[in-house]
Amino acid sequence: MSNRTKTLRDAKRIVVKIGSAVLTTSEGINLGLICRLADQLATLHERGVDIVLVSSGAVAAGRETIPTGHKLNDLPARQAASSIGQSRLMHEYDETFRRFGLVSSQILLTRDDLKHRDRFLNVRNTLSRLLEWRGIPIINENDTVAVQELEFGDNDTLASLILNVVEADLFINLTSADGVFDKNPDSNDNAKHLSYIDNIGSLDLDAMCDGKTAVGSGGMFSKMRAAHRAAQLGVPTLILAGRERMIIERVFSGEECGTWIVPDEKSVSRRKFWLAYHCDPAGDLVIDKGAEKALMAGGKSLLPAGISSVIGTFKAGELVRVVAMDGKPLAVGLSSYGSEDMAKILGHKSDKIETILGKCPFPEAIHRDNLLLDAAL
Repeated sequence: MSNRTKTLRDAKRIVVKIGSAVLTTSEGINLGLICRLADQLATLHERGVDIVLVSSGAVAAGRETIPTGHKLNDLPARQAASSIGQSRLMHEYDETFRRFGLVSSQILLTRDDLKHRDRFLNVRNTLSRLLEWRGIPIINENDTVAVQELEFGDNDTLASLILNVVEADLFINLTSADGVFDKNPDSNDNAKHLSYIDNIGSLDLDAMCDGKTAVGSGGMFSKMRAAHRAAQLGVPTLILAGRERMIIERVFSGEECGTWIVPDEKSVSRRKFWLAYHCDPAGDLVIDKGAEKALMAGGKSLLPAGISSVIGTFKAGELVRVVAMDGKPLAVGLSSYGSEDMAKILGHKSDKIETILGKCPFPEAIHRDNLLLDAAL
């Protein structure tokens, strides 16, 4: 029995993400697709599987009700459309799941809700209780208040974080593409479909996906980044063509559809996953070759002696990127020192820190327990 077959058979908690490019048309919400999705998720639910649905589509759903002549060409307009569309979207989900005897709930989140540990735990406790009650939590970004998320964020990122919150054992990402290709099929006629990826961390996602893509466009960069994060957490990802009829049911019946992304053999701790992805890095630490080798091959902490330069302004305890001399990202971690002090002690051995700063709270610039290598940013 393959790992894919066994995982599908044994999965007990699944996060399913559906994007606006799949869920909506130029006319608005695709009600037939919502019905088919609910039907398939209800079948899994009957088998005892917990389902968490991460759904986009609020802005597109709101667009269909806006009077003719009003365009969504600025942030307030898109946020207003989202506030209209979210209630319509949830109404359709609620009515549809109810026909299958299921209760759905709405959870709207911003990045701040998962950034602060106490709020993170509150979200986790709420989701745990909903799943204990056998409900179907439906999660979306709170576009109306989350300015940065609406402009640059995406629900692929949100879904990858929810995997950690609910301790899922499978991630299904429903997209407008038929899985993953070795290069962008829209611009390369010879692009080959990949049915299986066993080392996602080794792939050049920028080259494969022609860089980062816009929200809701059906592009692959954010999907692959989310799958990379899932792999680090030990969770396999299945990327499927969401518009294909009964695609989830077919997969669980044994049909080899989409792209299966294998998790890393050694997963990171949930704490380290959270600290690495709870917010964007506030700055960069550029390190020399010796420090790079110590980190990547030896699993060591980052010492001030190996730092060549400091980029950006940050406080002690904030998240920073660790980059090589050539600019290649290597890791993220919590800085033991603020940028001002770090600039003073870089290049010096740890036993010189107290002489330079008048104190030495930490010998490491970043302790290895607060460091995640090969971060998917």
